[in-house]
Amino acid sequence: MVGRGTWSMRIFQIMNYSFLTLLAIVCVLPLIHLFAISLSSNSAATAGEVFLWPVDFTTKSYEFVLSESAFMKAMGVTLLRVLLGVSLNMALTILVAYPLSKDASALTGRTVYVWIFVFTMLFSGGIIPMYMTMRLLGLLDTVWVLVLHAAVPVFNVVILLNFFRNLPKELEEAALIDGAGHWRIMWSIFVPLSAASIATVTLFAIVMHWNSWFDGILFMNSPDNYPLQSYLYTVVVGMQAIISSSTDLELLEMVSDRTAKAAQLFVGALPVLIVYPFLQRHFTKGIVLGSVKE
Repeated sequence: MVGRGTWSMRIFQIMNYSFLTLLAIVCVLPLIHLFAISLSSNSAATAGEVFLWPVDFTTKSYEFVLSESAFMKAMGVTLLRVLLGVSLNMALTILVAYPLSKDASALTGRTVYVWIFVFTMLFSGGIIPMYMTMRLLGLLDTVWVLVLHAAVPVFNVVILLNFFRNLPKELEEAALIDGAGHWRIMWSIFVPLSAASIATVTLFAIVMHWNSWFDGILFMNSPDNYPLQSYLYTVVVGMQAIISSSTDLELLEMVSDRTAKAAQLFVGALPVLIVYPFLQRHFTKGIVLGSVKE
């Protein structure tokens, strides 16, 4: 809504809202187009007649996708990865952020530790050393290789660290006087008060694990172990045939390769679209550094 103010402020707000509306449309249109193709008939999708509304409505593409064993297996790998990866990410993020949020007088060498973490965020050892490390550890072709190589997301640590630093210090001092230790203070005071920030970094972790595709291609020798996004990548670029059995041939008589790919891509994006609205409301408080004042 355009509020009262000077003409320059009103013009700025109108331009700002217009730009954001246009940006939102540009982001949403491809997804709507993809959804419309997935619900259209083979002939309509092939002829290019579909734009934003399904033509000759049919759900055959989704029946084909849900009957595809490779797709469902990749979905299972991704769900397991998200469960393990997000749990590990959040546990390590909280355990790292809490001590680093203390003053240098309370944690000897705090500044050195912070710079070490920031250095790893800016510079990495590279793909080959990481691949050799995972191979020597015997983690290739397991779900753990997808989880452990990104176990500590430093960007999320920085967000939570700054949120912890802005919590009132009187709370910690009162808890220490009452005899509470740092473990009790962290889980009983800091974590509950940081629900908004934790929800934000949790969503970041979910999206990161759900959308990652390159590490699956890199670390998995067998396509049977691919996570969902790696599997979809091979399907989209044509590295892997979408037909895997005679039953698929019968189903593909009713759907096209284009509508089946659209259905797979939409089903792959659907879980994140469902989770996002429930965590979006925490973004304003969670992502803004220093939102809690003493």
